[in-house]
Amino acid sequence: MTLIKSISGIRGTIGGKAGEGLTPLDIVKFTSAYATLIRRISSLQSNRIVVGRDARVSGEMVRKVVCGTLMGMGFDVVDIGLASTPTTELAVTMAKACGGIILTASHNPKPWNALKLLNERGEFLNAEEGKEVLRIAEAEDFEYADIDSIGLYTEDLSYGEKHIEHVLSLPLVDSKAIREAGFRVAIDCVNSVGGIILPQLLERLGVDYVEKLYCEPTGIFQHNPEPLEKNLGDIMQLMRKEELDVAFVVDPDVDRLAMICEDGTMYGEEYTLVTVADYVLKNTPGNTVSNLSSTRALRDVTDKYGMKYYASAVGEVNVVAKMKETHAVIGGEGNGGVIYPPAHYGRDALVGIALFLSHLAHEGKKVSELRASYPTYYMAKNRIDLTPDTDIDAILEKVKEVYRNEEVNDIDGVKIDFADGWVHLRKSNTEPIIRVYSEARTADEADRLAKTVCAIACEKN
Repeated sequence: MTLIKSISGIRGTIGGKAGEGLTPLDIVKFTSAYATLIRRISSLQSNRIVVGRDARVSGEMVRKVVCGTLMGMGFDVVDIGLASTPTTELAVTMAKACGGIILTASHNPKPWNALKLLNERGEFLNAEEGKEVLRIAEAEDFEYADIDSIGLYTEDLSYGEKHIEHVLSLPLVDSKAIREAGFRVAIDCVNSVGGIILPQLLERLGVDYVEKLYCEPTGIFQHNPEPLEKNLGDIMQLMRKEELDVAFVVDPDVDRLAMICEDGTMYGEEYTLVTVADYVLKNTPGNTVSNLSSTRALRDVTDKYGMKYYASAVGEVNVVAKMKETHAVIGGEGNGGVIYPPAHYGRDALVGIALFLSHLAHEGKKVSELRASYPTYYMAKNRIDLTPDTDIDAILEKVKEVYRNEEVNDIDGVKIDFADGWVHLRKSNTEPIIRVYSEARTADEADRLAKTVCAIACEKN
């Protein structure tokens, strides 16, 4: 059993002893702590909290415990049912709620579930607020409502449609051009909520034909739910056999978007944001943001338009903060996460699909040709294993010193930017390792760069 308590939410495997997995007792404790924080920090008069969930097998059990606990804390619950993460984020502001909880473990396998915690803007809690939730939960510093103050429960399943309407209303979403292009599309929704909302979105966008794979929201994932090439053999094979223009693949909560070209090759999840940013920048001059571990191609595209690229620390909340600080017109993460401020400040695969298809319709290219129009980089992922007596700070300082004449960024670990590539060292929040990500013009060079820096980092003085 596993229970991971972090500032970004509570994630764990279902079952086991309290404190060792995501048990009903743990769900009650952390929901109560979150409700206590929201009562303190919300600037709204609202007494409502939105709850949405993905299609995981454990979702119904977790939903009932969370909704009952929130009512017991004196909050009115708006249960929006099976809903994507971006749908739930939008529902918070649409319902004028003071917070929201998304019940999803994102790309984690079937045994996992999680509570993702939102503020009144439908955005994730910041680091300070997340730490306070953990403190309140540890101290059990919460108090439940008396009989006359118990919250009310309302079910409202209209927010998926409201989300679609919101996407269609975005000025850069060109449904007319998409309809005229006559696109034939495939989707893989890994047996979760994408299977409900993506077919509806594509129909409303005017997509001519949709081939559906794993769209029944059973929560029984037919493959590993992380949208990486190694997990997507079935839809890649489908694309090779059928005459289709593009395939869209989402994770169980629909905040990450991967694509597959018409010839069955991966588009590359790092290039989801790059492509959408190209379309946005072509129509809306402005700055861009991604995290330190995302591809340099976004910087290249931003430079093409004479705009400024900024890097943030890893984590959606950090990307959003940097986007607001720099007034970015587009941003996100290299895992297929697109954040488009006119929609909302959250990763949203529906927005990504609508903007991508609009761009594709205007370009008039095959998807593989569109991908070939962007700079090609390759990433490598390595690690440095740590022992209890490893001095992590000393390792990072040593790397900074050795490469002091290169471009160095230390807002989140250490990133070294070279002329033709980069290496980013960052301590893992979940494992006793330093993650070492690198990128270069070839896969071999990316791996060589990482191994060279790792060797220097681990070299004994």
